[in-house]
Amino acid sequence: MSKIEEIHITPIAIIDPPLLNAAGLHAPYALRTIVEIVTDDRISGISEIPGNSDIDAALEEARALLIGRDPFNLNVIRQVLSKHFGTESAAARGDAPWDQRKLVHIFSSVEVACLDIIGKITGRPVVDLLGGKMRDRVPFSAYLFYKYEGAGGPLEFGTDPGATGWAAARQAAALDPESIVAQAEAMCKEFGFQSIKLKGGVFEPRVEVDSMLALYKAFGPDVPLRVDPNAIWEVETAIRYGRELKGILEYLEDPVRGQENMAKVRRELGIPLATNMCTTSFGDIPRSIELGSEDIILSDHHFWGGLQASMTLSGICQTFGRGLSMHSNSHLGISLAAMVHLGGALPGVPYALDTHYPWQSDEVIVGGRIQFEEGSVKVPTGPGLGVELDREALKKLHQNYLDCGLKKRDDEIEMQKKVPGWKFKAVRW
Repeated sequence: MSKIEEIHITPIAIIDPPLLNAAGLHAPYALRTIVEIVTDDRISGISEIPGNSDIDAALEEARALLIGRDPFNLNVIRQVLSKHFGTESAAARGDAPWDQRKLVHIFSSVEVACLDIIGKITGRPVVDLLGGKMRDRVPFSAYLFYKYEGAGGPLEFGTDPGATGWAAARQAAALDPESIVAQAEAMCKEFGFQSIKLKGGVFEPRVEVDSMLALYKAFGPDVPLRVDPNAIWEVETAIRYGRELKGILEYLEDPVRGQENMAKVRRELGIPLATNMCTTSFGDIPRSIELGSEDIILSDHHFWGGLQASMTLSGICQTFGRGLSMHSNSHLGISLAAMVHLGGALPGVPYALDTHYPWQSDEVIVGGRIQFEEGSVKVPTGPGLGVELDREALKKLHQNYLDCGLKKRDDEIEMQKKVPGWKFKAVRW
């Protein structure tokens, strides 16, 4: 019987362009943490989570709790971690667009790495461990951002004049409807995406609504569109502009903050509402059902406590008539592989999943970047996650982490480089 013998926790920094969102501006580097669990019979499992020095410290703390454990016994592992770290309230998520809880990140990183090990021991892909493959390919959506000019990384707001195609488009500024359409055209040409999402909450709503209308005009009614203001609008703002967008949106994501406000907007608009901000844990679901706060929950295995928990969420969504899709953050191929296995196992995927992957140029897996075909990624068929750690790349990206000096994400500070004195507001318009 295999036992956990080693746990390696490696923070990394990956190049990230200056993308805008409701909380400010992406730093030149996005932080990720790579977790590798090794058994006493030298079988290795890997995972990837958002980087944060506090979560990294908690993972170090968890090491002693996990050494000697059976990687198959995830129920005991969850119980041990929960007993040690305690439960977290929904408030621990924070007001920013990204989740700041510790325990869900710790368990999801451990669970994915253990599932990778289990798959290698049994000779089965992770999708089979989640109940079996329902589809060969998983569809993703183009994910557009308003952004300043710049490539990120050592170039920061500078650009590489030798870049071509999407690599050049990824560097270009996009601060108005016309440049958002150009970004969409370049991204869809490169990756073949069949649906489009715009990260909003950046500009006055008129600009963002005009951007969506421009996308509809450019791509037509057969390309599903969605926009995410990251809960920064007032209820009245959401109703006013939501009415204008009715008929062109597949769904409207988190226009307002909180389940009560989401329910108000949903009743007024009759547009499907999606969330990864107001219903973000199993404890949020009873009130969500009572109020009718959303139509679609955007799951994220990093935030919901792993892949198995995400399958549980899928069953709950089916029971209560909720749609299910997937949220994304800046990520590399380990997270993408896990997302694809989950997407392959879900009973249905009515909405293309989110992914930031086109915005990243680094990679930490053997063989380099994962390929998209017509906006979809093939479900891996090899044992476990079906991807392996590129140790030279890991070493390089860890050095990036050491050199860049970042310890956690803070988009407000980055925004102040461009707009001195800028402050995040939970509700702005």
